[in-house]
Amino acid sequence: MRYIIKLLVISSLIFSFNSFAKDPIYTGYFSSKAVSGYDTVAYFTQSKAVKGLKKFNYEYQGEDWYFSNNQHLALFKQDPEKYAPQYGGYCAFAVAKNDTASSDPEQWTIENGKLYLNYNADIKQQWLADKANFIIKADQNWPHVLN
Repeated sequence: MRYIIKLLVISSLIFSFNSFAKDPIYTGYFSSKAVSGYDTVAYFTQSKAVKGLKKFNYEYQGEDWYFSNNQHLALFKQDPEKYAPQYGGYCAFAVAKNDTASSDPEQWTIENGKLYLNYNADIKQQWLADKANFIIKADQNWPHVLN
């Protein structure tokens, strides 16, 4: 009987979490790190995913953004919109499908000067197959998918 009660309590908590609107910046449930702590400027300046460091931290839109060096931090502070990923860092493919999903900072694309993240390598391949149309759809769905 105790097991059933615990299961019901846990189930109700899970479903109540999902009934709330999602945050505009994806961080996961128990984190405040945007892009899982990766340096968003590095995608543009180094063409690769680079982990940020806690000492180069900046709060933007209520979340913590990490950078690998002081120069990247300064660039982000000057123009965060330029370097922040589209759709708050949620998987761009999921947003195009009118949904949200977490993203893997190692699965990224820059298109027309904008950073897009994807859930995993398989999803990224689907994204790349028709990214222009997916971007149009995702732009139409954002930010409505958060509700």
